[in-house]
Amino acid sequence: MSVFSENDKRRIAEAIEAAEAQTSGEIVVVVARDSDDYRFIALLWAALIALALPLVLIYTPRLTGWRLAFAGPEVLYVIQLVWFVVLALFMQLPFVRYRLAPASVRKRRVRRAALEQFIARNLHTTSQRTGVLIYVSLAERRAEIIADDGIASKTDQKVWDEAVGAMTARIDSGQPVEGFITAIERCGAALARHFPPGLSDTNEHPNHLVELD
Repeated sequence: MSVFSENDKRRIAEAIEAAEAQTSGEIVVVVARDSDDYRFIALLWAALIALALPLVLIYTPRLTGWRLAFAGPEVLYVIQLVWFVVLALFMQLPFVRYRLAPASVRKRRVRRAALEQFIARNLHTTSQRTGVLIYVSLAERRAEIIADDGIASKTDQKVWDEAVGAMTARIDSGQPVEGFITAIERCGAALARHFPPGLSDTNEHPNHLVELD
């Protein structure tokens, strides 16, 4: 189910159309629910905590007497196994596992997913190498802008970073559509500065929001 209303989609499509009217470049906007499920990280955390449990039971004085009331080490093993299963199930909940993933891992996953979408949407095949992808991953609350060589070579990276910053600030404040429109306008201005519209321009990519499940 889409998180954007039909009116939201229409506003984003109109922003793309308006931005591309000023340039021969192409802008594609993609939003994904997530860029990775991070299940392996949740399982890793569950395993590490479960492995540490026997040490806690053995070396924590307040628990030592309680521990000795059991039959032996096999009971500790059962407790450890049960603890791992409980933790693994709990940490698979979406609101938990996304937060367990380190920021550096989330950043790399979003960047990789954005690059994959850039290739999948054929933005590297535009006639003047002026394709720009605006990619947002909702679960990670991160965004990436990927620009092809034609425009990237003429534009300081600061321009794209500032567009991402402005977009994520609006998204974090509960205004995702305004965030998309802000990024679209900034990318359109960067493209228009170096690649104004020509007489033979053709729209090589659809001007609508692409949503990934």
